[in-house]
Amino acid sequence: MTRTNLLATAALGLALGLSAGAAQASDSITVVSWGGAYTKSQVEAYHKPWIAKTGNQIKSEDYNGGIAEIKAQVEAGNVTWDIVDVELSDAVRACDEGLVEPIDHSTLPAAPDGTPATDDFIEGTLHECAVANIVWSTVFAYDSSKIENGPKTIADFFDKEKFPGKRGLRKNPKANLEMALMADGVAPDQVYEVLGTPEGVDRAFAKLDTIKDSVVWWEAGAQPPQLLADGEVAMTTAYNGRIFNAVAAEKKPFNIVWDGQIWDLDLWVIPKGAPNKEAAMDFLKFSTDTQRLADQASWIAYGPARKSSAPLVGKYHDGTIDMGPQMPTAPENLTKALQNDFEFWADRQDELNERFNAWLAG
Repeated sequence: MTRTNLLATAALGLALGLSAGAAQASDSITVVSWGGAYTKSQVEAYHKPWIAKTGNQIKSEDYNGGIAEIKAQVEAGNVTWDIVDVELSDAVRACDEGLVEPIDHSTLPAAPDGTPATDDFIEGTLHECAVANIVWSTVFAYDSSKIENGPKTIADFFDKEKFPGKRGLRKNPKANLEMALMADGVAPDQVYEVLGTPEGVDRAFAKLDTIKDSVVWWEAGAQPPQLLADGEVAMTTAYNGRIFNAVAAEKKPFNIVWDGQIWDLDLWVIPKGAPNKEAAMDFLKFSTDTQRLADQASWIAYGPARKSSAPLVGKYHDGTIDMGPQMPTAPENLTKALQNDFEFWADRQDELNERFNAWLAG
């Protein structure tokens, strides 16, 4: 996923300005994230209130993902980053390689009703060296001004008779194969078991065959909303934040279909040897409490990693849109959802890419 394209959508003078002149102070921490609207949501929900609460300062830096920079700092013994927002696969790799600190989940703040954090975080969002903050997802969407009584299920995406027109798909096997199997009747909790067999792979490609001649392929996150706006496709897969931004900021009449969504995580890690480890851990705990995760959801349509945050999610920060239903984690949106299995793709990416490219060329 091109996270830079997905998230780098706004200038961050505000974030960087928070720490002007304070970056070298002993009570400052360096928080590293993806930039754009995503970091802005963190600045508003996490940085500003933590600064007000502690009197500490934050230096905000952007990066393009991966663990190369963390690894270089740790191996050189010159760590300048205190806490980093990473994707799940990178969090696990960094932990396995000893590049980030283990985190005691029992020290995370409980939910307002006293539920321990270990029971309050959505299953699969706490890891040995990482704590999730947001859930984002791959969904499909359509233009409600052009389709009346629009699609309701992932099976509808593949039903060209009921819903004629072109389909937008990312030019990558990931998500497409999972969605194809769910559309073909495989329950979400069985998808990777089925996809782990030759017969399951054949079944997924056979389902993709049913729409292959109608597909418009996309590669960058900005493309699906544009394909819809231009009328080039009847419906398209997309990153949920991209569709939401088109609706909220550009007033596009797009609808997301959550059935069959494939969700993924971003998480906090603390590099080994972080110069301000104690303050960084305090920031991690603060920024992943129930209220802070709910507050972030007023700035961007990514779901809080805590169950207790969902009832506290209010309106978009300008007061125009109820954000609860926009979240991948809204209970009604999770009824037929699948978490991306990063381990499966780590093992099978090359093989399935080869099969996918051969299928495209066939």
